[in-house]
Amino acid sequence: MADQNKRLDSNVPGNFYVDATCINCDTCRQLAPKSFEEIGEFSAVSRQPQSDDQVHQAYQALLACPVGSIGTEQSEKLRLKDAMASFPLHLEDGVYYCGFNSEKSFGANSFFIEHPSGNWLVDSPRYIKHLIDAFEQRGGITYIFLTHEDDVADADKYAMHFGAKRIIHRADADAVPDAEWIVDESGSIYLADGFQAIPVPGHTPGSMALHYKEKFLFTGDHLWWNPHMQSLGAPQRLVWRAKVLVASLEKLLSYRFEWVLAGHGDRVKLSAEEMRDQLKAMLDRRNHVSAS
Repeated sequence: MADQNKRLDSNVPGNFYVDATCINCDTCRQLAPKSFEEIGEFSAVSRQPQSDDQVHQAYQALLACPVGSIGTEQSEKLRLKDAMASFPLHLEDGVYYCGFNSEKSFGANSFFIEHPSGNWLVDSPRYIKHLIDAFEQRGGITYIFLTHEDDVADADKYAMHFGAKRIIHRADADAVPDAEWIVDESGSIYLADGFQAIPVPGHTPGSMALHYKEKFLFTGDHLWWNPHMQSLGAPQRLVWRAKVLVASLEKLLSYRFEWVLAGHGDRVKLSAEEMRDQLKAMLDRRNHVSAS
């Protein structure tokens, strides 16, 4: 819970604020970009929300913050309740952003896929009653796809509650040694109807992307959208092997997708053609920097 005594000086005056416990994970900046910005080493309220939509988004950010760093001088209980009810947040075609990001994964995003053959959780949010109830109302969870070792969070608790199978690559399996499904392949593998795992080593040895319906690509920490640059981005540091990472990015040119749904970094929807052009442009930039 945020503490007004720790309120950062970088916040503008007003109801919403960020305190000094912020870990600068960017969850709030994704959910409420009109109100939160990175200022120095932390996120802060750069503009107090004005419209009803902006206030709603600010309360969503307050709830999703993995360390409870966002507070209000005066809480509006009905607005907070409405923000709570909005999670999981529907994106498109039965795909949801879970909210309630976990400190255990440094605030990484997680996603829920509603599917008639069994629902999927991609990486893990905090283990909380609101999400448990929401998942139960939608038929539970059959599979938990873990993109890599960093974003496991509370996957074990969700797996135990729902009897779900956890899926992780062998190279990152030390993070979930009792996972029910260990992927050994270096090439893509079909997991179920419409679901394909694509090993994309680089950030970690066992990083994987989940390709769904040739429309959604869940990328973990391998690929994301940079809203300021209006371009795709990929890690430059905290990388296991940089050359392997680039090769993994090049591999994705063979797949059709319209959504990039990242663990860290923003999500985006473009046409499949625009997405491929963005990916090619990012690779060109990286290759140019490597050559110079």
